[in-house]
Amino acid sequence: MHRHRRALAATALVTALVGGTAGWVSGDAQEPVTGPPPGSAAWRADGSLGRALPDPGTTEPGAVARFFASLTGEQRERLVRRHPLVVGNLDGAPVALRYAANARAVRATHDPRFAGLTAPGRRILAFDPRGRGQVAEVFGELAAARRVSVVVPGSDIDAAGFDRARDRYGTPAGMARSLRAATGERTAVIAWAGYTTPRGIGPAAATGKLAEAGAGRLVRLTEGLAAVGAEKPVLFCHSYGSVVCGLAAHEVNASDIVVFGSPGMRASRVADLRTDARVWAAKDQDDWIAKVPHVEFAGLGHGQDPAAASFGALRVPADDARGHTGYFAPGTDSLRAFAAIARGEAGTARAEAVR
Repeated sequence: MHRHRRALAATALVTALVGGTAGWVSGDAQEPVTGPPPGSAAWRADGSLGRALPDPGTTEPGAVARFFASLTGEQRERLVRRHPLVVGNLDGAPVALRYAANARAVRATHDPRFAGLTAPGRRILAFDPRGRGQVAEVFGELAAARRVSVVVPGSDIDAAGFDRARDRYGTPAGMARSLRAATGERTAVIAWAGYTTPRGIGPAAATGKLAEAGAGRLVRLTEGLAAVGAEKPVLFCHSYGSVVCGLAAHEVNASDIVVFGSPGMRASRVADLRTDARVWAAKDQDDWIAKVPHVEFAGLGHGQDPAAASFGALRVPADDARGHTGYFAPGTDSLRAFAAIARGEAGTARAEAVR
C-alpha cells in the first residue's frame, strides 16, 4: 500500500510538472505522422516500368536496395520525376537519388516554412511535408564515411524549426554541424527530425505515444543505412529523443547510444534496453531536466535517470555544459567526448570521463 501511495504521488507530480502547473510551458496534443510517404498510392499504381514497384509500406530496405540496383539510370531518374516524395523517403534507395528527389519535393511545396531546405549543397535524406513537417539532412559524405552518427532531437523540433539560428546547439542541424566539426570532419552526421515531436512540456512529452511512433521510424532509418552499405551509426539522443532511442534500442542497428538531457529511456537499467550497443549518458549540473521526476506509472513519466549510477550507462562528462541545449557547444567536455565516441574511440571518451 505504501508503495502504491508513493507511485500515485509521483504520478501526480509528473502530471503537475508537465502540465504546466509548476510554471513550465504547457504543450498541445500531437498526433504522430506514421505510415508510408505521401504519394504511395500513385507509386503502387505506376506500371511504367512494366513491373511492380516495391510497396513503400511493407518492403524491407534491403529489398528496396536490390530493386534500385536492378534499374537503369534512366529508369531511376524517371521514378524521381514521377514520385519524388516516395523515392526521397524510401529507406534503402540510393542516397544520391534521395537527395535529388527531396530537392525536387521541397521545391514543389512552395511552402515558405521549408524554403531554407532548398539552399544549394544541402543533402536532404528525407522530407515529409505532412503535419509540422519532418526532415533529415546529411552533413558529410554518407556513402564514403567510415563512421556515421545520427542526432535524434527532442521536443519542439520539426521541419520549420530544424535549424534555428537563435538556438544554435539546440537543433538537430546545429548539433550535427558542431559534432562533425569536432571530429575533424572525419564522420558523416545525419540530423534526423524524422518523427512527430511533442510541443512544449505538456502531456505529450510525459507519455510514450509519440516516442513509440518515432522508434519505429528510427529503426527503419538504421536498416536503410545498412542496406546502402553505411556503417552502424552512433545515436546521439537529446531530451525526449532519448525516450525514442530507449524504445528503439532492442531493434535499432547502432554501435553506440548516447543520451543527454534525458527524462528517461523507459527502462530501469541498461540491461532492460536489450541492446548490444554501448550506452552512454550525460547531464549537466544546471539542466532543467533534473527537475523532472524519474518515475514511470500509468503511462506517465519515462523511468530512471540514465545519468544515475544505478542505471549502468557509461558516463559522459558534462559539468561545463550549460542548460538543456549546451552539450554541443564548442570547447565543452561533453562535445569532446561525443566526438571521440563518434570517431569510434570509446577508450578516449572513457578517459575524458575520469579525468
